[in-house]
Amino acid sequence: MSQERIERILGELREFVREREWEQFHSPENLAKSISIEAGELLECFQWGQLEDTAAVSHELADVLTYCLLLADRLGLDPHAVVLEKLEITRAKYPVGLSRGRSIKHDQL
Repeated sequence: MSQERIERILGELREFVREREWEQFHSPENLAKSISIEAGELLECFQWGQLEDTAAVSHELADVLTYCLLLADRLGLDPHAVVLEKLEITRAKYPVGLSRGRSIKHDQL
């Protein structure tokens, strides 16, 4: 997702929250809790095996992403930058030659 698209989404989210005066409820702690709760609801879509309702997954994923973006915004973090920075760290931990096709933890490579 481009930086421009992220900024456009953040603008929409900020307006949505501001219109409802919900900033008061969006402490970093509350937003982090909401991410976890929504991630649990996303996981629930897969609880009994095969995915059957892609619309539900889409909605729950949107909730998770929304709270992640709101938390990043609240903390003054650039979502695009933090993802790219973490990707570089993860690349170093999981070099292609050692990790391709393997799902083991980096310290066991």
